[in-house]
Amino acid sequence: MMISDIESDLKSKFPDSLLNVVSEDRRISLLVKKEELHQILSQLKDIGFNHFSDVTAVDYIADKEFELIYHLWSHREKIRAIVKVRIPREAPTVKSVFDLWTGAQIHEREDHELFGINFEGNPNLSPLFLEDWEEIPPFRKDFDTRKYVKEKYYSGEEGYPVAKG
Repeated sequence: MMISDIESDLKSKFPDSLLNVVSEDRRISLLVKKEELHQILSQLKDIGFNHFSDVTAVDYIADKEFELIYHLWSHREKIRAIVKVRIPREAPTVKSVFDLWTGAQIHEREDHELFGINFEGNPNLSPLFLEDWEEIPPFRKDFDTRKYVKEKYYSGEEGYPVAKG
């Protein structure tokens, strides 16, 4: 299957959901509507994108949105698919792709912990790194690293150094 075939297939099945499509040599990049994200990812899996590499997030604080970026790979066709979706920062929620690729569970868990994104249907969104964390998620752009370090690590608490000067 050629990239042009993949693009045509997706455009015919999801004519109103593909906001932007960029095709290059061995890569197709899609910006899609949230409402059709899961179905588009499922279609990509059905046509041979069996390798889920990861999902990560970018915080566009000025736009009040996160962008989730899914990286998929077709071993048979040697093509990479990058699927992007924008979701609101306020109560960010998207359907999990755990049912498509069980390996997505740990990536969604990490994005949940570090950005505060909820993945509906993920069976385990418990903390990986930040047990008993009560601050806003640390990878959000409105997380104040300097304030956190000053309050938590240089406050003179037992076991932590006191900032000098």
